[in-house]
Amino acid sequence: MDIKTFVNITSRAWALPILSNLHDGVAGRQASLLTATGASRTAFAQSMDHLIEIGLLERNRGHGHPLRPEFRLTELGKTAAAIANKIQRVSGNEDRVLLRRSWTVPILTSLHTPNHFNGIKRNLVTITDRALSQSLRTMEDRNWVSRDVDDAARPPRSIYSAVNLGREISKITGSEISLVQ
Repeated sequence: MDIKTFVNITSRAWALPILSNLHDGVAGRQASLLTATGASRTAFAQSMDHLIEIGLLERNRGHGHPLRPEFRLTELGKTAAAIANKIQRVSGNEDRVLLRRSWTVPILTSLHTPNHFNGIKRNLVTITDRALSQSLRTMEDRNWVSRDVDDAARPPRSIYSAVNLGREISKITGSEISLVQ
């Protein structure tokens, strides 16, 4: 999977929890997925529509009377769901709020090796300077990212590295996702 596709997946807050729950065997019905994720109905519906639109999920008409539609993972969806499940397994409940933010996981993917601000931005072409800066600051506050200054460079430059839980997530995604677009 390439980074552009992964950024598209994580652009909806509940995409990774939905994929992870489907990978874990939660029934593909709306009610069971909604309960398992804890999302609001509106956010959940938007995430489901997005996952269908990008080809990770498909609708199955369902069975019974009245029809109870269900959702199934496509082949690409199975790959994404396996990655999402690994990420959800290493994180705790208090970390999941930060994981639902659009840029957290893609930035950590770019930090599988220490990187400069512009190096991260080069990997994530659609991110703005402000979004990258705020995301890095938030992850620094949570101790997922460490910022060091390279004084030998002129002008001095910041080098960002994934640490603690950020490193665990970075290892998972770095081995599964290609940064080449």
